[in-house]
Amino acid sequence: MREEIEISIREAIPSDAESLLNCLEKTALQTGFMTMGEEGSGLTVEEESHHIAEIYESDINCLIVAILGEEIIGMATIHAVDKPKIRHIGELGIVVDKEYWGFKIGTELLREVLKWSDESEVIKRVELKVQQRNERAIHLYKKYGFELEGVMQRGVKDNGEFLPVCMMGKLV
Repeated sequence: MREEIEISIREAIPSDAESLLNCLEKTALQTGFMTMGEEGSGLTVEEESHHIAEIYESDINCLIVAILGEEIIGMATIHAVDKPKIRHIGELGIVVDKEYWGFKIGTELLREVLKWSDESEVIKRVELKVQQRNERAIHLYKKYGFELEGVMQRGVKDNGEFLPVCMMGKLV
């Protein structure tokens, strides 16, 4: 049985930039599930801080973080673009440090971003792309009402191998 850990979940603020970048850099190398790899984000702490401030003020974007002590160990985002015809569609992304898998952090992050989406005056659809081999994530998304809308063959290339990617969506 796993020991219990105490995490806090909240919206990201600009001072989270360094910890958030550290989490992204670490998790990008843990599995082949992320689209970012060893090339990293390419952002400075100052750039990321500015980006977080913009998200915090946005009515179509959201960034939720899971924090253990002073360290960000997971995050969930809803990202939409400010074009009138598609402004209502938010793209979901979740990442959790592999060291903390099994603690239901991904579930808690998903609940929080879906709550944010439900309360949004703008977002009416949440969609995501997930590698077909990421069965744990697909199970979680289905449990929270996401439906498989299609499979993109050769949707991602990891270690020289083309892999299928599932496209899933949920109306909110």
